[in-house]
Amino acid sequence: MSLTAGLLPSLADISPSAWDALHGSDNPLVSHAFLHAMERTRCLRPDWGWMPHHLTLWQDDTLVAAAPMYLKSNSHGEFVFDHAWARAYAQHGLDYFPKWLSAVPYSPVTGPRLLAPTADLRAQLASVMAALCAEQGLSSVHVNFHEHEDDASFGPDWQLREDIQYQWHNAAGWGDFEDFLGAMDHKHRKNIRQERRKVRESGVTFRHLHGDEASDADIDAIYGFYLQTFAEYGNSPALTLDFIREIARIMPRNLLIILAKLDGETIAGALCLRSDSNLYGRYWGSHLQLPGLHFETCYYQGIDYCLREGLTRFEPGAQGEHKLARGFLPTPVRSRHWVADARFRHALDAWCADEVASVRRYARQAMQHSPFKATEPDP
Repeated sequence: MSLTAGLLPSLADISPSAWDALHGSDNPLVSHAFLHAMERTRCLRPDWGWMPHHLTLWQDDTLVAAAPMYLKSNSHGEFVFDHAWARAYAQHGLDYFPKWLSAVPYSPVTGPRLLAPTADLRAQLASVMAALCAEQGLSSVHVNFHEHEDDASFGPDWQLREDIQYQWHNAAGWGDFEDFLGAMDHKHRKNIRQERRKVRESGVTFRHLHGDEASDADIDAIYGFYLQTFAEYGNSPALTLDFIREIARIMPRNLLIILAKLDGETIAGALCLRSDSNLYGRYWGSHLQLPGLHFETCYYQGIDYCLREGLTRFEPGAQGEHKLARGFLPTPVRSRHWVADARFRHALDAWCADEVASVRRYARQAMQHSPFKATEPDP
């Protein structure tokens, strides 16, 4: 098959149906609608380090493969940390930036990155990435949070990195929250019940709203919580209010807003996305500090939603060992990296191998503290 590669500065230059047909996935974060909305509503800006530079493969006039890709002038919003790599480049008088990244901006969510219907085309995409990286004079190309099934698409020059996220999996087919708790040992089951009771006794109630059920005031509220959380941590928010409104309009059933109310006032909220099988927790915030409110809003309400809707996985975001005691087990996530300079590439081989071994040891140790009874299967 004779293929031609193309680089696009915007997803506006490609048909939504042609893009979405490539990945065959209901993952909302790789959909044309979601990624293009980020571009249209100024969530991605060169001065923030994000410049769309999407890779496409064509057979004549037919799009046969693609990857969401960005030129990066920093490592902000990626969740795969390569600051040590950038420092090593600088110490040798070399430029690490710009680099080329395949990812969903600001989202540490595993999903399709090599968008193609066959394994051969996915492997060609990875090969073209490396070739064009060198051709454009870039330091490196990175594919963050790719699916395990894509491992075989990357050649031996692509370094593997792994990390751990804490995720909830309904592998046992629990029907409701009590079924879920029944799989836990007594200590953890008791602690969760106590946390939930404190929230109930405080008078807090919750609403679950999809995009087409949320009012303008509801969307304004969740965006306000998002801004507050970023301000508390001293970070700059990347998402715009226009983006949240746009997602609620064009992807209404993929957007879930969880709002907590007390005495008629909305006091906390969590912003999530969903597919047919997964719930993805993205952001949360609160005006009040109440015992158990964070865990209820971010975790237990999401689990309730998954059990009610028949979703089998809940990914509440990166980091957070406290999630383990609440039923979220350590789950590996992957990324691949191709470094143009052969000297650095070879030097990183041992570094990456050591990191993978360390992460896997950590995962085994974390599983020893699983809240589930010994008969509970791993995810």
